[in-house]
Amino acid sequence: MIVWVNGAFGSGKSTLVDEVRSRWPEALVYDPEMVGYVLREIVEVPTGDFQDLRLWRRQVANLAVGLVEEYQRPVLVPMTLVDPGYVEEIFGALKDVGITTQHFFLKVPEDVLVERIDGRSFTPDDPEQDERVRRWCKSKIESCIAAEDSLPGDTVFLDGELRPQELADDVLVRVGARSVR
Repeated sequence: MIVWVNGAFGSGKSTLVDEVRSRWPEALVYDPEMVGYVLREIVEVPTGDFQDLRLWRRQVANLAVGLVEEYQRPVLVPMTLVDPGYVEEIFGALKDVGITTQHFFLKVPEDVLVERIDGRSFTPDDPEQDERVRRWCKSKIESCIAAEDSLPGDTVFLDGELRPQELADDVLVRVGARSVR
């Protein structure tokens, strides 16, 4: 099983996955951004967004499948994925090989997202890069919020302003996992 936690940058995806993982120790955590970072070292990303690389999307799906098949454990995936075609491509590849994907989307108001993004440090040793990353994250808020209407019909929308513990309780119940407290 794949548990995909989606939402805008600053919505709390990684925080939620960390909370779920702490109570579901058999689950693996897989961050597809790492695939993007590797590809950026090898090839140019003309648009600046590695999700636009077909190879990224293929490798994200292939690695998720491999993790489930090789380790027979649930996989938690914190990743913003809102382009309808890309969602279909990746989730379709998972479905084609029979892997169940539980898709959650954290809904957070724009002003809260901006506040959270402004409060984060991405590259503490490089303030200029830090600001560029913040601007990029904020530039994606509108498209992330707009994408809520085009996500798969079985997407579970969560109130991203709830405490991570409350959200994790909800996710664990919905996926049928036995929580360790």
